[in-house]
Amino acid sequence: MKLKGIDRGKEFDFGKTSDNYAKYRDIYPLSMYEKLIELGIGKNGQKILDLGSGTAILPINLYHTGAVFTSTDISENQVKIGKETARDKGMSKISFRVCSAEETGFEDNSFDAVTAVQCFQYFDAEKAAREIFRVLKPEGLFCKIFMDWLPFEDEAIFEMESLVLKYNPSWSGGGFREFSYSFPKWAENRFELIKVLSYDVEISFSKDAWVRRILTCRGVGASLTEEKIREFEAEYRGLLEKRSEPLRLRHQIHIELYKALTSGTK
Repeated sequence: MKLKGIDRGKEFDFGKTSDNYAKYRDIYPLSMYEKLIELGIGKNGQKILDLGSGTAILPINLYHTGAVFTSTDISENQVKIGKETARDKGMSKISFRVCSAEETGFEDNSFDAVTAVQCFQYFDAEKAAREIFRVLKPEGLFCKIFMDWLPFEDEAIFEMESLVLKYNPSWSGGGFREFSYSFPKWAENRFELIKVLSYDVEISFSKDAWVRRILTCRGVGASLTEEKIREFEAEYRGLLEKRSEPLRLRHQIHIELYKALTSGTK
């Protein structure tokens, strides 16, 4: 995948990271899932489409609610690993489809809710919003979720970002500063804003788990050559020797909840 506004158009493929992705990107804290449930995402019997689902991390973690999930991703390998993970956990009610967020192929008014976790920036926002509005039932919910690490509040994260940029100067995924919300153009005439929630969390990692999580990063495992990935990993593990375990790293979670208008721009 190449996107004009991301990494200066450098190609990346999260499918290259799928084996580690399923294990080491499943890091969202319990508080996030609890807040989603409080907001009405994950009701028993609720039909939810998870776009850009990767290895189905959100559907797997909300499976216990009784919601009926459809997990979709543009990467065949991500979907394959998601299927295998769900199967191994006995989660037979999650369905899967390889498709883009902009063209899902589902019928109009098919879902009670649509979710997009850590992925909306990869979509054509206008086309994806049109598709989300189309497949949602009237007054259905769209929940956009993102979690950022905080490089300017955590020295260990700043150090990591600097090393990623050493190996991949095109990477544009770093340098996050405090979240600021404004109502997006793609939502106009389609969605009503219900809630914006943003809060900080501290997440604990072993050194090994953190390194493997970073290896799934767009700027590393999804874009570098195998040789460069090995060099990055060796250097980063060396840098982490000076730090004690567990690593407690600061992140910020953002949740935006919208309701589909009863009539709007298809």
